[in-house]
Amino acid sequence: MREGSNLRTGGQILVDALKIHGVDLAFCVPGESYLAVLDALYDARDAIRLVACRQEGGAANMAEAYGKLIGRPGICFVTRGPGATNASIGVHTAFQDSTPMILFIGQVARDQVEREAFQEVDFRRMFGPLAKWVAQIDDAARIPELVSQAFHRAMAGRPGPVVIALPEDMLTERVDVADAGPYKTVRPHPGAADLDAMRGRLAAAKRPFMLLGGGGWSADAVADITAFAETNDLPTGAAFRCQDLFDNTRKNYVGDVGIGINPPLAERVKAADLLLVVGARLGEMTTSGYTLVDLPRPKQTLVHVHAGAEELGRVYQADLPINAGMAAFAAAARALPPVDSAAWTEWTAAARADYLANLQHPQNPGALQMGEVMAYLRERLPADAILTNGAGNYATWLHRFYQYRHFRTQLAPTSGAMGYGVPAAVAAKAVHPDRPVISFAGDGCFLMNGQELATAVQYGLNIIILVINNGMYGTIRMHQERHYPGRISGTDLVNPDFAAYARAFGAHGETVETTADFAPAFERAVQAGRPALLELKLDPEAITPRASLSQIRAAASSK
Repeated sequence: MREGSNLRTGGQILVDALKIHGVDLAFCVPGESYLAVLDALYDARDAIRLVACRQEGGAANMAEAYGKLIGRPGICFVTRGPGATNASIGVHTAFQDSTPMILFIGQVARDQVEREAFQEVDFRRMFGPLAKWVAQIDDAARIPELVSQAFHRAMAGRPGPVVIALPEDMLTERVDVADAGPYKTVRPHPGAADLDAMRGRLAAAKRPFMLLGGGGWSADAVADITAFAETNDLPTGAAFRCQDLFDNTRKNYVGDVGIGINPPLAERVKAADLLLVVGARLGEMTTSGYTLVDLPRPKQTLVHVHAGAEELGRVYQADLPINAGMAAFAAAARALPPVDSAAWTEWTAAARADYLANLQHPQNPGALQMGEVMAYLRERLPADAILTNGAGNYATWLHRFYQYRHFRTQLAPTSGAMGYGVPAAVAAKAVHPDRPVISFAGDGCFLMNGQELATAVQYGLNIIILVINNGMYGTIRMHQERHYPGRISGTDLVNPDFAAYARAFGAHGETVETTADFAPAFERAVQAGRPALLELKLDPEAITPRASLSQIRAAASSK
């Protein structure tokens, strides 16, 4: 750089912009299409930690988990073509989970566009439905402007992912340009009239129910909405995979409204005369396939609070739509005078009793009892432990039997993406090295991004991975037995020795076959001083906490 000038390469301008916007950690798989950025990151290595991953899907999931955990955009760099397509799964998860994230993609040189150059893809068309905004920076002088816009878009209103393509020749171009300032988060505030109307509807209710979900929350917002719930004695549930938005041990928490919902809770949602939905989109998983709440006009009086104006009225017509960010709404709700909750005191107490009863774990087939494993972890882990998971029937034990006590101790994809748990755990441990981080994965789920165990070993991120191995794609097998009993196709798996696999990476690895073996093995994993993996051998019959595979097949065959 010349004395007294801002003459820099595009790569240097970009990295300087990341520092200005507060980026302290980025995930990548290196590629020749953005070498100039990697070079600039070398000079910024004291300000921005760069974690090199083993596959772009893992890197993107790590960036999404960082954004979910921290509330600031997670940053991911990948190369063009196959790098970008691999990363698309993390972008989709960020979109459906309302997580701020920015994916930077190295792109072909500007003079090679529209020639189907090596690994060329039009990312505006590819990522259009998956992101809040997709852009390409063709002029290095516009990097400060467009990167600023990327951060603002990722954070404003309903948070979400942004994708920025970076032509490789643009990144080596040298220009003299001023930097932008740091981004500012912009979210709407609820109006006084909306708050008064909401309070009036609550005061008139007999069977209210509050449902929390979505993105854009903070620890302060969670504290405020908790105080609002408790002063008004509101029964409060969490949308699918948003269970850490309300301390599960508090008397107003009544359960998660998602896959495998407690049947009494499902009936309670249907029977409510007021649904106060804060942050949740009321998607397919949260509404049990749009059956808990009628389309498009719910039977319940619906007050729907969401940060994205485009979401209000999109699926459900609310009696009172409120366009507001979570922090602003929660603070305003807390400040309202409480209403007389005597009409629903017994309703709330009964809902809590149903939740506590649902924590009692039944026996499952086989020598390893997953309910007892979860009960042990529920008592053993500190309140700030972070638990991660991907997709699969194994997660039902985690969702049903663990109690989340702190904000952002659950990292799980509402998009239902497999392979999320391991990279999410790596990201969580990079952010919070002193907190326990436990990753849950099925045998199918683990092998989708299990290679990121190498990343954990490389960077000394001592996560503990629990691989629940039942030798199949369990969720799909369950659906096969329900709809095509006995006709098994494409769901059986032949697996490696997962404990030996872990040891091959330099991690601690053990196999657990009985309930009695789990606690000692877990304690050895904790004390191992390196990443650890426990392979839990689960009987294939133990497909859900409520029914075995044979019971599901028999019920389907009798129809």
